[in-house]
Amino acid sequence: MTSHSMLRRRVAAAGLALAGALALSACADNAATAPKATPGASGGSDSGSGSGLKGPDVNGDGKVVIGVLSPGDINDRGYYQSFVDSADAFAKEKGWTVVKRGSVPPSDALTAARALCQQQVDLVALGASELKTAIPASEEPVCAKSAWYVPMQGNIDQTPRIVLSTDDPNQSMLVAGYATGLKMKAAGHTKAGFITGLKADFSVAASTAFLAGIREVVPKATLTTTYTGDFNDSAKAKEATQAQLSQGVKVIYPYLGGATDASANLANAGGALTLTPGTDRCDSNSPKFDISVMFSPGDYFRAALEEFARHNLKMGTTRVWQLGVDPYPTVKICDGQGDEDQQLAEFIKKIGSKEIDPAAEVKRLG
Repeated sequence: MTSHSMLRRRVAAAGLALAGALALSACADNAATAPKATPGASGGSDSGSGSGLKGPDVNGDGKVVIGVLSPGDINDRGYYQSFVDSADAFAKEKGWTVVKRGSVPPSDALTAARALCQQQVDLVALGASELKTAIPASEEPVCAKSAWYVPMQGNIDQTPRIVLSTDDPNQSMLVAGYATGLKMKAAGHTKAGFITGLKADFSVAASTAFLAGIREVVPKATLTTTYTGDFNDSAKAKEATQAQLSQGVKVIYPYLGGATDASANLANAGGALTLTPGTDRCDSNSPKFDISVMFSPGDYFRAALEEFARHNLKMGTTRVWQLGVDPYPTVKICDGQGDEDQQLAEFIKKIGSKEIDPAAEVKRLG
């Protein structure tokens, strides 16, 4: 469903346990190494709705096991962890098992997914679309009896064996910028900063939409964007944050994974406003966030698991989440002043009713 599904635009969370002689475990360390795996014996059933099975026990072994792979730190207190937390909480309610592995490099995703399937998981869930390199395993015999959930950011081909989950990054990032613009206007600021990891289509698009949103309120605003090359490297994030503060930036958006807090804490110390990359952290004091931008993959994944429990998670389909229509994605100002909350709510409402076309606004102002 994150997607901002890449961060998002993601960047998200979850994993894999050790295979082979090891027994299924409910937890795997971030550093756990996936065993080498080759496709197993063919098995033959469709995964997901329409398979003729009576519930989420897709492979019919009498238990339900959810396997999660995440490209990031599943203890990052943010985007990646939200995915795992949703899986753990829902599984506990249902008496299911979760097998998870974090910090999976895209180059290892295919092998890691095969290893999950060898452990007879009923659902393979990717924490973010960086791991799309795992998707070919869904067509292999080893994964023939597993359903697949894939957050989508950018171009991922729909296939009969996977369900894609996505949202429109233009919507949430435009609104994040709009909320930021309201705070900047009130304080008389014109310089904002955006710090992210890889320079990829989704991160460039997120930066562009964020600037467009700010300019809805502060037409002459400028945005300094820094690509550190790594969503989780705190040292690089702090270096980028300090550089932006030195340039007089008054708002810093750490559009990061595991490095989010390192950047935000330094931004706090420098007196800059900050935003969250996916989750609601308005109650956080260390670091403190001024705006919560919520496109948490965990919220989307929870809804998907509810459908999976009812055996209504249909493979071969795409679920698109709409800002201003669905509960998520959304944006909130943590301590709105004056009529800021009302202005933000009206802007969101206009996007939901299509009175405002986010793509057109990004093109006009980004």
